[in-house]
Amino acid sequence: MEAREAVAVEFQKAYGSAPEGVWAAPGRVNLIGEHTDYNSGLVLPIALPQRTYAAVRRRDDLGLRMVSSGMGPVKQMELSTIAPGRPTDWTRYPAGVLWALGANYQVGGLDVAFVSEVPIGSGLSSSAAIEGAIGAAASDLFGFDLLADDQGRATLAGLCQKAENDIAGAPTGGMDQAASLRAEAGHALYLDCRDGSVTHVPFTLEDHGLTLLVIDTRAEHKNSDGQYGKRRADCEKACDKLGISSLREIEPTALDASLARLTGFGAERLRKRVRHIVTEIARVRLAATALNNDDFAELGRLFVDSHASMRDDYEISCAELDCAVTSSLESGALGARMTGGGFGGSAMALVYTEALAATEKAISTSFTAHGFAVPQFIHAVAAGPATRVE
Repeated sequence: MEAREAVAVEFQKAYGSAPEGVWAAPGRVNLIGEHTDYNSGLVLPIALPQRTYAAVRRRDDLGLRMVSSGMGPVKQMELSTIAPGRPTDWTRYPAGVLWALGANYQVGGLDVAFVSEVPIGSGLSSSAAIEGAIGAAASDLFGFDLLADDQGRATLAGLCQKAENDIAGAPTGGMDQAASLRAEAGHALYLDCRDGSVTHVPFTLEDHGLTLLVIDTRAEHKNSDGQYGKRRADCEKACDKLGISSLREIEPTALDASLARLTGFGAERLRKRVRHIVTEIARVRLAATALNNDDFAELGRLFVDSHASMRDDYEISCAELDCAVTSSLESGALGARMTGGGFGGSAMALVYTEALAATEKAISTSFTAHGFAVPQFIHAVAAGPATRVE
């Protein structure tokens, strides 16, 4: 049974009747631009066809009941009890969205069932998918009309980010929510996180005999486990020392001079963090140009440079991610890199479609030889944003 059908069945089983509607929001894979969003930088994600589905019905009170396939029994709470640090389980993501919406809109109670196709812990932003699905549903059911245009979707994306930051306690930037709510099918989302502007860059690898192979390493990734926050704190500390508001202000030509100004205890660590962010923002610009010019050899080269920067300067890779990248490149991929927040999750490779099966076999063989769990593969295409599906 497809997830779209399964979620209505899940709702019926949990609550004894049919939902008012079903909404869905996608996970994402970031082509390039890692950890640049909270530095007011540039990112270039695509939305995935894999989605989280939410079957939803309004209530006559301010209660909230939620259930998700495979996540145990129905969770119940009052909207008034949602606050930073509460709830503490998986429901903090959707509950947080209703909390964030409630600061500006009249939000009522809901019964909700979720079914997700986005692998949890894969670094493909299952959290933004669940946030986007519940946000889209609440907007439609309560008449907020936030899906009508990009401005409304940008507003909703910002509120979903606030939910993840303040309620879930994950200090992420806004890339994931923007990709889930503002993407366009067949395009990558070139997002400027300083002003929120977007440009849709054509992304149709299949027309060029290429496939974006996403490799879920099965090494679980979490944005709220502290490591993500430490990287963000490093960037903020570097900004304080340099007297700037964000690392976006450092032009590549001024990088060496800026690094030289970072001195004292911990300076080498901060230099590495700054070097990654400044060079990664530059790589996003180059990647968007490469896509517009159908220059996939250049795109692959940028992937490789990005992974090296994340591994060596930002220090967010792991053995499984490095194995996925190395084995992809040894199999003839044009480029490969880890994607997402790091410390596990997924890598991706730009692969000739005719070599796809051989590449997947080589990666799996390498994982087995290293004693890692067998990875899962997704052939990623650029899909559309959150929407009502029935």
